[in-house]
Amino acid sequence: MRAPTWIDLLDALYADSWNPSLGRFRLPYAFRGHPRAVDDLSSSLLRLAAGRPDVARLELHLLRNFRKYAYGQASTDTVWHWLALGQHRGLPTRLLDWTYSPLVALHFATSDLELMREDAVVRAIDFVEANRFLPKRLKRILDAEGSDTATVDMLGTFGSLRAFDRLARDPFVVFLEPPSLDPRIVNQFSLFSLMSSPRAGLDDWLRAHPSLVRTIAIPASAKWEIRDKLDQANINERVLFPGLDGLSRWLTRYYWPKPIVESSPPQRTRRTRR
Repeated sequence: MRAPTWIDLLDALYADSWNPSLGRFRLPYAFRGHPRAVDDLSSSLLRLAAGRPDVARLELHLLRNFRKYAYGQASTDTVWHWLALGQHRGLPTRLLDWTYSPLVALHFATSDLELMREDAVVRAIDFVEANRFLPKRLKRILDAEGSDTATVDMLGTFGSLRAFDRLARDPFVVFLEPPSLDPRIVNQFSLFSLMSSPRAGLDDWLRAHPSLVRTIAIPASAKWEIRDKLDQANINERVLFPGLDGLSRWLTRYYWPKPIVESSPPQRTRRTRR
């Protein structure tokens, strides 16, 4: 799906948002924005492994040392809290960042001004429908809580990643809502996708379940308009990354010189009265 204008983009992002069972406009999607349309959905762990066969061992080493050197930083000492904290702080993990907010996803698709001449993309996954493919034991846990996403407490039933991975032979994905570790997670309306194997790729899983994903292509020609309108809507680094670092990033981008060739909106042809 290609969205060449702001209005087309909003229509595509909020399509089919009416939920008749709730009587509300509620999207069952997790959104992720990429500043380049060619970017895939590889986890940072898989990118670090770079094709090495011992991904599971690499994951264990990373988490063990992270827990050792960051002792006392997690609210409780479970692998799930450490996994969420590690992902949030930049540790390579099997998790992938998503958001409930389509506008936050748009921010990440348009925030890198070095890539404004490249087409972007927003991907949306129906995490509610994706739950149909969960193993029964995990599905029962979510159903008992009346939730469509997991939490670190729900996953606490599984004392290790290895126990979680043994739930099913075929790979599956569950969406994990992280604890509110800091205002950044809250403001970004964050959630993570969690694969059932450190070697499993979300791209491969989605190719087997194409009906669960929407891909909205954003042409480079629309990026500046989107960026300016997001800033006007207060969707920016100052809000999404609270603190002086986020403020500095926002100000740097806000005063970034826009290419002159793209400085004027397209002219509309006036219709002459007859």
